[in-house]
Parts: sequence; C-alpha cells; structure tokens
Amino acid sequence: MAQCVQSVQELIPDSFVPCVAALCSDEAERLTRLNHLSFAELLKPFSRLTSEVHMRDPNNQLHVIKNLKIAVSNIVTQPPQPGAIRKLLNDVVSGSQPAEGLVANVITAGDYDLNISATTPWFESYRETFLQSMPASDHEFLNHYLACMLVASSSEAEPMEQFSRLSQEQHRIQHNSDYSYPKWFIPNTLKYYVLLHDVSAGDEQRAESIYEEMKQKYGTQGCYLLKINSRTSNRASDEQIPDPWSQYLQKNSIQNQESCEDGPCTITSNKNYDSNLLSLDGLDNEVKDGLPNNFRTHPLQLDQPSESSNSINGPDRVKPASSLHETKKANTGVIHGVCLTLTDHDRIRQFIQEFTFRSLLPHIEKTIRQLNDQLISRKGLSRSLFSATKKWFSGSKVPEKSINELKNTSGLLYPPEAPELQIRKMADLCFLVQHYDLAYNCYHTAKKDFLNDQAMLYAAGALEMAAVSAFLQPGAPRPYPAHYMDTAIQTYRDICKNMVLAERCVLLSAEILKSQSKYSEAAALLIRLTSEDSDLRSALLLEQAAHCFINMKSPMVRKYAFHMILAGHRFSKAGQKKHALRCYCQAMQVYKGKGWSLAEDHINFTIGRQSYTLRQLDNAVSAFRHILINESKQSAAQQGAFLREYLYVYKNVSQLSPDGPFPQLPLPYINSSETRVFFGHDRRPADGEKQAATHVSLDQEYDSESSQQWRELEEQVVAVVNKGIIPSGFHPTQYCLNSYSDNSRFPLAVVEEPIIVEVPFRNPLKVPLLLTDLSLLWKFQPKDVNGRDDEEVRELVTDEPEMIGTEVISEFLINSEESKVARLKLFPHHIGELHILGVVYNLGTIQGSMTVDGIGALPGCHTGKHSLSMSVRGRQDLEIQGPRLNNTKEEKTSITYGPDRRLDPIITEEMPLLEVFFIHFPTGLLCGEIRKAYVEFANVSKCPLTGLKVVSKHPEFFTFGGNTAVLTPLSPSASENCSAYKTVVTDSASVCTALVSSASSIDFGIGIGSQLEVIPVPLPDTVLLPGTSVQLPMWLRGPDEEGVHEINFLFYYESVKKQPKIQHRILRHTAVICTSRSLNVKATVCRSNSLEGEEGRGDNMLVFVDVENTNTSEAGVKEFHIVQVSSSSKHWKLQKSVDLSENKDARLASREKGKFCFKAIRCNEREGTTQSSEKYTFADIIFGNEQIISSASPCADFFYRSLSSELKRPRTQLSLHPEKHSVEDAMRLIRKCSEVDLNIVILWKAYVVEDSKQLILEGQHHVILHTIGKEAFSYPQKQEPPEMELLKFFRPENTTTSSRPSVEQLSNLIKTSLHYPETFNHPFHQKSLCLVPVTLLLSNCSKADVDVIVDLRHKTTSPEALEIHGSFTWLGQTQYKLQLKSQEIHSLQLKACFVHTGVYNLGTPRVFAKLSDQVTVFEASQQNSMPALIIITDV
Repeated sequence: MAQCVQSVQELIPDSFVPCVAALCSDEAERLTRLNHLSFAELLKPFSRLTSEVHMRDPNNQLHVIKNLKIAVSNIVTQPPQPGAIRKLLNDVVSGSQPAEGLVANVITAGDYDLNISATTPWFESYRETFLQSMPASDHEFLNHYLACMLVASSSEAEPMEQFSRLSQEQHRIQHNSDYSYPKWFIPNTLKYYVLLHDVSAGDEQRAESIYEEMKQKYGTQGCYLLKINSRTSNRASDEQIPDPWSQYLQKNSIQNQESCEDGPCTITSNKNYDSNLLSLDGLDNEVKDGLPNNFRTHPLQLDQPSESSNSINGPDRVKPASSLHETKKANTGVIHGVCLTLTDHDRIRQFIQEFTFRSLLPHIEKTIRQLNDQLISRKGLSRSLFSATKKWFSGSKVPEKSINELKNTSGLLYPPEAPELQIRKMADLCFLVQHYDLAYNCYHTAKKDFLNDQAMLYAAGALEMAAVSAFLQPGAPRPYPAHYMDTAIQTYRDICKNMVLAERCVLLSAEILKSQSKYSEAAALLIRLTSEDSDLRSALLLEQAAHCFINMKSPMVRKYAFHMILAGHRFSKAGQKKHALRCYCQAMQVYKGKGWSLAEDHINFTIGRQSYTLRQLDNAVSAFRHILINESKQSAAQQGAFLREYLYVYKNVSQLSPDGPFPQLPLPYINSSETRVFFGHDRRPADGEKQAATHVSLDQEYDSESSQQWRELEEQVVAVVNKGIIPSGFHPTQYCLNSYSDNSRFPLAVVEEPIIVEVPFRNPLKVPLLLTDLSLLWKFQPKDVNGRDDEEVRELVTDEPEMIGTEVISEFLINSEESKVARLKLFPHHIGELHILGVVYNLGTIQGSMTVDGIGALPGCHTGKHSLSMSVRGRQDLEIQGPRLNNTKEEKTSITYGPDRRLDPIITEEMPLLEVFFIHFPTGLLCGEIRKAYVEFANVSKCPLTGLKVVSKHPEFFTFGGNTAVLTPLSPSASENCSAYKTVVTDSASVCTALVSSASSIDFGIGIGSQLEVIPVPLPDTVLLPGTSVQLPMWLRGPDEEGVHEINFLFYYESVKKQPKIQHRILRHTAVICTSRSLNVKATVCRSNSLEGEEGRGDNMLVFVDVENTNTSEAGVKEFHIVQVSSSSKHWKLQKSVDLSENKDARLASREKGKFCFKAIRCNEREGTTQSSEKYTFADIIFGNEQIISSASPCADFFYRSLSSELKRPRTQLSLHPEKHSVEDAMRLIRKCSEVDLNIVILWKAYVVEDSKQLILEGQHHVILHTIGKEAFSYPQKQEPPEMELLKFFRPENTTTSSRPSVEQLSNLIKTSLHYPETFNHPFHQKSLCLVPVTLLLSNCSKADVDVIVDLRHKTTSPEALEIHGSFTWLGQTQYKLQLKSQEIHSLQLKACFVHTGVYNLGTPRVFAKLSDQVTVFEASQQNSMPALIIITDV
C-alpha cells in the first residue's frame, strides 16, 4: 500500500471515537449561523483534546488516554441511503487529485526505473469519509450516541423551558418506537446542557443568572455557559482571524450542500436499484417520519426527483472535477467564524475539555463499571443456569431459523437488553477510551457467545474488533490474529452479504499488515474484496494492492503494473477518468519498450481515450500516435479502429487552432536518409527512330563503379578544357543526390528547371493509407544576381507560387504494409536559397476498405477518387543525418556527424540545357562492322551553348569524321549503295597494283600528347542557339570482341555567358551494343630474299594475311566478301597482291578461311622525310571495282583510333648514365632492324538475309604488325593464366636484366642472299672436280656500321651432317672479315667444289655480325639462313 499521512496506530483511534449528539433550539442555531456554521461544525476543529486524560478502569487502575477526539453531530432521524454514500465517496475521490508539483518516488527494480507517486491522498480521503459515513448498526455500538448536548441561547425568553423541551425531544427520539434512528449507546443517555451567549449582542448578566439556575438544576458538571460572537460580522475586514474550519468543511463539502442536484458521479435511484441496496444494519430500514420540521433529514439523503433522470452509465458521467470545484468555490468564498475572536476559539476549546473531563469520561467510566459488574455476576453463575436465565430474560428472541435461512441472513437478532450485547457494549466502550486489553478480553468473550448462538453478524463484529484490539494493545502481548479478520471478512461478505462492513475490515486489516511489512498478505486481502458491485471500491483496493507489490522487499514490478491496469479499468467504469488515466500512465512505465506490444497498444489506446474525454487533447494525440508508430501486431480491423480513433482525436485538436502550424503526423513512415533529390527536367522519350540519351534518372539504381567512371570521364574533359589541369574548385556534377553521393556542399539548381524530391514512404499498418493533396513544404530566401539578399531578408513559405511553383499530388494510395516512393516537384522561378523542410498532406483511410473478416478489400487498381472516411492535414519533416565524421582525432573519439545538404539547393541563374537524340542507332553489330547513324543536338533552354565535347572510354567505337569529312560530301556512288565509306569507281586494269594516298593523323584529331578520348563535336559555328537543333553524322564500328558492350558517352558543354557558380554542364548516355562474330584476321610479315626492286634496294617484305569467317550464320550472314586490303604506315606500303590461288572474288562462306599474300615495299624517302612525321601513307589493293578511299573518313578515323594505344606510349627517354648510353643505343639499333610499322586494314562486305531481304553490311578489321616473323591478330588474344611458381623466401639479388639482344633480333641485322644457277651440268668423266661460281650478297639492314665475319668451314664433321649437307667444299678463303656501312649491300664471289652428281644445300656459310662500336658486349650470332639447293648433273 502507498504511504499514509497517519500511522495505523493513529488511524484506528481516530476512526472510532465517542459520538455525541447535538440538539439545538432555533435561536441557538441562529447564533452559530452568524458564523456560517452549525453548532456541530462550530466544535469540529476543537474536538481533539490537547492534553492527556485519565480515568480508572473497573479494577481501579489509572488508565491514560492520549489524543482523545470526540465527534459531535446534529441529530438526524433517517439513516443515510447507500446510494448517497456512494455519491459522496465518488465526489471525495474525484476531488482529491495528485498535487501539481508532487515529487514522485523513483523506484529502481531490476532494469526498471519507475516514477511512482508515494502517497495516495484520494485513497486516504475515501477511507476517512467511508469510516465516518458508516451508518449506525445494531450489532455494534461504536458509533452510537453516548451523550447529547442540548443547546439553547441566553437570548431566548425562557431558556430553562427550552432546555426542558429539548430534553423531552431527545427522550422521545430515543425511546419512541417510531424512531429506529439514530442509535443510542445506553438507555440512560448523558445529557449536557449548553447555554450559548452572544457576547456582542446579548445581556451578560442575564446569561450568568440563567447559568446559575442551570447549575442548581443540572449540577455543575452537567451544564456549561459558552460565550461566542465577541465581535460583529461587519468588523470582519479589520483583522485577519484564522479559519480552522475550512479544512474540515472542504472534505465534507458535499454534505454541507443541502442537495447536490448536479452531483459529480450520479447514482441511479430507480426501483431496481433500490431493491439492490443493502440493509446496513440487518434491520428493516423503512422510516416513518414523525418529526417536527426542526429536525433536518440526513445530509446524505438523496434528493429523489433530481436523481431519477440520471444513470450511472449515462453519457454525461464525467462532471466530477468541475462540479466539485464549483462547490469548493462556493465554500471558499464564505469566511467561517466571522464573529469569533481568538478568545472565542479558546472558549470553545475549553468547553470541549470541560465537557469531556467533567461529564463524558466520568459517564463512560461509570457505564463500564456497571457493565463489568454484570459480566462478573454472569461469570459467577453456572453455564446451564445462565442459559436458563438467558432464555427467561430474552423471551422475545427471534425463533431458531433453518440452516438455509441461517446462511442467507446474518443469523440471530438480539434484543437491546440481551446479556451478550452488554459484553459487546463494554468492549466497545473500552475500545473508544483506548483500554485495548480489557476491550480484547470482552470481545473475545462475546465472540464465543455469538458463535455458540450462530449469530454470525455479531460474531464477525466481535472477531473484527478483537483483532484490532489485539494489535493495538500496548507492548504487543499477543501477535495480530489475522485469521480473526479473515473469518470476519468472509462472514460479512458471504453469509451476511454486507460488503460495507467487509470493506471496513479489509481497510483496517490491510493497514495493520502493511505496518508489519506483510505486503503480500495485504495485497491478497485487498484483491479478495474486489467485486462487481462497486467499481470505485475495487479500483481503490486494486491500486493499493499494486502499491503493496511495488513496496515489497523485492519489488514485483509486473504485478504492480498489471494491478494498476485493473485499477485504471475500474476507475474508468466508476467514472473517475483522471484516476483511470493516472493508473494507466503509471503502468505504462513498466510495459514500455519491453516488447509487450499488444499490452502497450491497449494501454496507449486507453490513455488516448481517457485523455480525450478529459480534453487533454495533446496527450490523447501522443498516445494514439504511439499505437500507430510501433510495429503493431494487431489485426487489420483493430489497426483500422486505432487509426480512425486517432484521426478523430486529431481532427478535434486541429479544429482548436485552425490557423496554427501543421502538426506532425506519425504515418506513413518516411525513411529520410533514403530521400533522393533530382535536378533536371523530364526528358522527351524516344520518338520513332529517335532515341533519347539515357542521362540520369530516378529510375536508375545507384552503382558505385559506374559513378566512379562518370566522375573520371568528367575530370578528363575538364582537364582538357583547362589545358591539362583540373581547377581546384572543381566538383563532379551530381544530378541525383542520394545517401551515397557527397552531400556536404549546397547543391546547385538552375532557375526554371524542376527539382524532383523522391520521398520513400512505408505503411506499417495492415490497412491502406490514402494521402491527399501531398506536396513539399519549403522556405525560400530570394537573392539578386550579385548574391545579396533581395530587398530585406524574407523567408517565404509555400504560399508564394510566383517564387517557387509546387506540384500537388491529389491522391497517393499506400496499400497495407507497402513501401512506395512519391516524386514531388518544385519549380524555382527566382534565384536564391531554397530549403526543403518536409511534406504536407491529408492523412486518411479509404471508406469501406476493411471487410468484416478484417481482410483489406482494396480496389484492384488505383483509379479515380477514393472516398475518404476521415482525414487530417499535417506534415512530416525530412531530417537527414549526415555521414559520421572520422578524419581528425577529435572526430574519431567522439560521435559527430557532418552536414547533409541535399535538401538545401541554391537556385542559380539560367544555364543552357542540351538534349541529345540518336537516329538509326543500332543495337546489334558484327565485330568490326561500320554503320552510319545521326546524332541530333537540341538546346531546349533560353541560353546559347558552346564548347560541346564528347568523352568516352571507347573512342574506337565511334567518330564524327575528321576535319575533311564535313567539307567533302559523300561520293554519289557511295550514296547509291548506301555505303558508309567514301568510294571511287576504278577500272579493272589498275586492280593488281596498289593505289596510294596519304593523310595526316592530326586531321583526325589525333596527335602526340592529345587526349584521344575527348572529342570535340563539330557544331556549325561552334554555338547552338536557344531552341535550335542540329543533326550530325556519326559512324560506329562494332567492337572486336563479341558480346554485350556498355559504352558510356559524356557530353560536355558550356554557356556562352560565363556563370560564376556553374562553369559547365554534362549529359550522359550509355549505349548498349551486342556484337556477334564476323572475321578473324591473322597476319605475319617476313623479309623477301629477292633483292631486286624498282630502286635496286633489298627492302622488300612479304605480308601473309589469313582471314577466317567465324560467323555461325546467327545473324543471317550468308557470306563475306573481302573487297579491299589497305596498308597504312609511315615507312611501308603494300605494292601488289601475290595471288596464290587465282581467286579473284575473295568470298568466304561460314567457317571458311582465306589466305592472301602481298608484297610490301618501303615508301619513297622523300615521302617519308619531307612531309610531317605524322603523315601516313595509305595503299589500297582492291578486289572489286570500287576503291574505298582508306585515307578518308570513316575508314581512317577508325584506323587511327585503333592505333591510339600505340600513339599514347611515351617515347623512350635517353639514359642519364653515360656508360650505359652506348649499350642502350646499340640495343635500340638492333631492335629497330626487326621492327616494321606496317598496319593492315581489311575492308569487307557481308551479305545478310533478313526478312527475305538482302542487306549488305560493311566493315573493317585492323592488324598492327610490329615485328618481322611475329604473328599479329585483329582480335584481342586471351591471356593464358601464368603457371604457379614456387614462393621464394629470400630476397633476390639486385641483378640488372640482361640487355643482351635476342637471337632473332641479331639475325635481322644482316640479310644474306646466295645467287647461283639452279642446275649445273658438268662432265665428270672429263674432269673429276666440278667448280660452281656462287655470289653471296650481304645487306646491312640497320642504320649503323656492322662488322661481318663469313665462315665457310663446315661446323660439324659427323656423318649425319655430311649426309645432310652433301660432300662439297668451298674453295679459296675460308673466312672473310668485312665492315658494312649503314644499309650497304656487299657481294662476295665464292666457289663451290663438287665431286659427285646430286642435290646439294649451299646454305652452309655461317655469317656472324656485331655492331662496329661494340667490342666485348655482343658475341656475334649465326644467322639461320634458308636452304639453297643446287642440282649437279653429269653430261
């Protein structure tokens, strides 16, 4: 139980005090009424004695009484009605609420920290009022009148006669059988005569003389002169006199109103209800009213007519607080005791002392003695004799009842003079004067008698008081007999059906158990008495039981919370809304956040309802909000009910302040961090053959890899524009801001271009939500062009459409448990700073969206208007937390977050806006296929744009043509055949030899040091005016690898008028191309052994080209025609085709392979030197009747782009170490001998059948030949994975890599050629030795001097070698040493000697070469020469 102001040792004596009746004459009543008080009320503050009192017990022992209090009340002749008592108790409880500034106790139990009100003043007020308002009953005498004060005024004509009349009146009330109420303790009631004297108005001498007369007639101890009203009421304002009555009268303010028609908690008073009322004392409580008018009815009497219309369950049950406050105001406006001075207060106090000391206590002492004497005489008789006497004396006893009746009634009813009742009287008297030992003995004795007689009501009363007496005995000679109380409660409740008495037992026993820290037993006792007949009592007892659980040594927190909920429920049923709300709030502390979601929902729902009833609308909204925002486990129907209730309450709240700020709504959830902001207008979709650039859109998923690629492309183009340096203030353009983007800076938006905010909503409920009139909430600060605030600083809100246009979504439906994004637009019309604050919308549900079984019956699609059941307008803020900072030490050690400014764009001045469309853009190509498309560039803004460039990682995929392409129109024949190439018709005569042309790579935008990936778009006049568009041709070449290719284009452009904030803009496009296999080309080059040429120099080479058709006819390709083979090089050119197979048309069907051989010669020296070093010579060998000009666009473009990787290689730097210089130079010279820079371009046509039409596709493949003898391919070779190597656990020595040239490289220094007759006839019979002259030609291929050694000796002498070489001998000098100058040709005349006919290999001379200036570095290496066969015949 909660802490109480009084201890139980103070509470019980104060609850059972001697009762004194007061009977006043009208004149005496008038005197007291001058103070706005009745006589009984006048005495109330002074009714406790200030000093100890002594009296003697029957054994003549002195007994001390401490803090004795007496209760004086006016005589009322009708018992109070139970309904009226209930009404009073209801009012008392509702009038007592927790104090505003009350500091709650913080109880920590386990992981709970609970704020709990330590005291429950409403319970104490209830208990005090309950005990005071208990009607007197015949089975006990504790609240029967012991004495009666007869009060008359000194101002009356005949005061003594008035006293006689009052005395007779009292006698008539007590002894006349018409009056069963009030109850009197003993027949011989003490009468005390009080003469009231008005000091300010009365005659004091007369009063004294009357008092003397009274003393003579009634004795000095039986009368008193009380002087009051020492001042007149009109002097009240002069001095402030304390008002001790207010605290007493406030408590019972309802009693003091003659009738409270508008009672706080109304009680039914219909016939049904009356029939259920309990008979409080076991007697028939019909009362015959035979009193004169001066006896008022009981203050608790119900006013029948006024109550009949009210019902306890009526709609208007909640008036308690207001009506009680009115009553209090009525009372507090009146000053009590206005005619009394402090002296008068002392006189009243003295009067009570005198009455108690001199009259009441002696009377009680005498009565106890008399009763004790009776008891002793009873003990002296034998039991049987006493029984006979008892029967003789009590002839009028009610006859014995059957056992059923005994259980259904309170058992026997004793007449007033029954001996057993005398024992009870004595016990009660002893109890009232705190003589608990004697009281206990008497109760104990009476209890046995009552039980023997089966008088259960009497027995229960004796048991109850015996238990209390035993507890209150000084020195605690015996333990508290709790089982007495349990028996008493059970008897009252089950046998006597008297819940009022049972309740009193429980209240007393629980206090006693609490004082002994027996909280568990006290709680069980309190819970046992909760029942359906009284909600208020059950609520209060359950609340006290809850306090018992929390005050235990080990607090039982969950039991506390559960019983608080039960108490709250019962308070609610009793109409005590404030207390109900308080209980639920207390319990909520326990259930909150512990996963008890259904319990939490129930509590919040009830708190919401109670708060709403009490007009605490903010609390109601908060409670309902909690139900909705927790992940609810309720059924759909229940959630729908919660939502409707919430909307209803919210609507009422918003109606209170219609012009106030929008309230925050709890639904739907918004995941603010996932909010995306898009800057840019809606692009036109594809239109027929036109395909719009993909750019950036909200439908694209974020990909960090592609995001990084776009960033690199933009950095690349910005670096090119700014002469190779990226400006320090550069930040990559971000059109879409999300949780992955860098949002630390204010984003830039352009005026007149929409801003789209994508807000992710989630509906956690199982019922659909309908948002209507959904739009963004923002504030805007306009600026002028210079960035200064416009006029004065203004913060505009959403009602300024001329500054910022706001799109409103009229309906937005979110189905049950659905996540859905809303895209909301703003249209800035002015420059300045925009801050997007949140969203504003009407929240509602769909009418009839719930079926009976709770399954959402939603329309299949979101069409038309949904009928809203109810909606409220509110907002939700978008608050995005920035990324956690983790750079400095302070940031690492603390939790700090950076800003996220994606919702705070700065609106800048107008910028150009580019749209790009691709026309006839293919999705599928053959590898190497050339296709012509068109690109349309449109400026859709009001500003001209310039500086248009495109950047891509795959520049070899497309070209806009070289500088010459735009100037030279396509040839008519090409346009006839729809060819992408520039072609010229040739005559068949010139087919065999190559047609030569030349072009510079600079014309095609490719030079040393230029950024190949950044390509300027050749706009006419380099400017695109507002509202205009231009179409440019664009050639595409299918990538060499088959598969799906994603190719990113980034278009860069600037405004003609430079802007301070935005320097450039970009547009992105991702093209997806699927390529299928076409041709594989493999080429090798080797030196030709023939030395004759046009110029007589040995610079001939043979080029072998293998072409394989790898297409598997998937794309409907019938066959490929090789139409032309071209070469492009700075030093070499193809001269003619060495046609091996006589196959003129060069056709390749599926999986066929063709072989071509070409002769290549070195270009003219003047061609190579006089022109710029970037000049390339193109030679075309044609296999048809049309020449494709390979040095023009687009053929040359794609050729140069395929070369780009070569051109990007850095030039070899000269060594800084002089000793290594010569070695490296020598290496370079040797390497150069085996290098060729010859590039082959294979041009082809493919015949494709598609939809019974024949199409001709064309394309080109490139093979780049670097080294003699090494194969080169047109398609990328797959790298073989390297074999696993053993791990090395030691550091390798820092050995320099050998700069020794390879054997192949050295063998290419010198080119050798043997000239001899193929057959030689010799008459061996004439001459046995055959001599054949042989010329050995040595050609120096390098540009340095070379020392050559020719060794004619056979290397091996083994028989096998002799067989291979045949037995012939070189005659003459066996070794020659000579030096060849740069590219010099030298001939040696040799003689070979043969002795037999046969076939001989003359290729035995070994030639060793080394650079002249290298002495020790290189050993000479033998050249592996080709076999040179000669046939020797005999004639």
